[in-house]
Amino acid sequence: MMNITFRWYGRNNDTVSLEQIKQIPGTKGIVWALHNKQAGELWTEEEIQNEVAYIHSHGFHADVVESVNVHESIKLGLPERDQFIEIYKQTIRNLSKVGVKVICYNFMPVFDWTRSDLHHPLPDGSTALFYEKAKVEGIDPAELVKSISESSTLTMPGWEPERLAKITDLFAAYKEVDDNKLWKNLAYFLRAILPIAEECDIQMAIHPDDPPWSIFGLPRIMTGGDSLEKLLAISDSPSNRITFCTGSLGANPENNMVKLAEKYAKYSPFAHVRNVKIFENGDFIETSHLTEDGSIDIAGVVQTLADQQYTGYIRPDHGRHLWNEDCRPGYGLYDRALGIMYLLGLWDAYHMKNGVK
Repeated sequence: MMNITFRWYGRNNDTVSLEQIKQIPGTKGIVWALHNKQAGELWTEEEIQNEVAYIHSHGFHADVVESVNVHESIKLGLPERDQFIEIYKQTIRNLSKVGVKVICYNFMPVFDWTRSDLHHPLPDGSTALFYEKAKVEGIDPAELVKSISESSTLTMPGWEPERLAKITDLFAAYKEVDDNKLWKNLAYFLRAILPIAEECDIQMAIHPDDPPWSIFGLPRIMTGGDSLEKLLAISDSPSNRITFCTGSLGANPENNMVKLAEKYAKYSPFAHVRNVKIFENGDFIETSHLTEDGSIDIAGVVQTLADQQYTGYIRPDHGRHLWNEDCRPGYGLYDRALGIMYLLGLWDAYHMKNGVK
């Protein structure tokens, strides 16, 4: 049976409740975080225990955290990075005390995933997250900084408010950071925290960049097979691992997700499985999880995982907005629940074919 999980943003930060998630067949765990914590802040034992106890009270495990955000000083390689690394280490220790097994994190400069439209219409009447490549590429970083500095309402998908408040300084700081330097800063971070993660029996699973290419002139380094190989070469620690995200990596058609799953699933304790439809001009839109609706061979990915008897945690990722649901963009209840049923159906079919119960 797949170890299906569901990302949840907390009691006061999500339109979806644990009571609702409980009704999705086969869902075993909640992927969670302390979403009120800023990057660089310590997650205390009391805060962690309070959240995990609530999750456990609904019959779910809380084995996976997404994300413990990495402070920009670490990514930039600034002198103060060591103090933030020490805080990160203690957070790892505190999470281990409640049985956390995987921490998903990313090393994307300034902001997280980026889209140009949060509610782009699909032919079936639903809406989904959309990336218009020309629109994003046409944004001048200097003008973007100026607009954000002059506006109290301008926001971009995936950008945390505290980062927006400092965006002018961050763009300036990253002028001195290229791909090579960002790789060095990632290696420095990992070599510092991996011994602690090993002691705590926690796997650090880096999330690929989304989209998997540079935007706004900022470096992005987790973009495909070569970068996954380079990440694993930093350290052979069993705690140095990958979050296998089909939608993030798969937005680049050069990334064959079935072949990447064949090679890297064994290094991935956590998988995000979702579909995207890629257009010839480089735009992409997120679709249902159904293989035929997008450009990624989701059925082939799941078959590969089943053939390898994958035991990691899996969750459906960004979903469409269905049936007039008012929800966090990409994180509603209905389409992710449909996604789970599709993934479970594929998994069961492949296991029955292989004679595995």
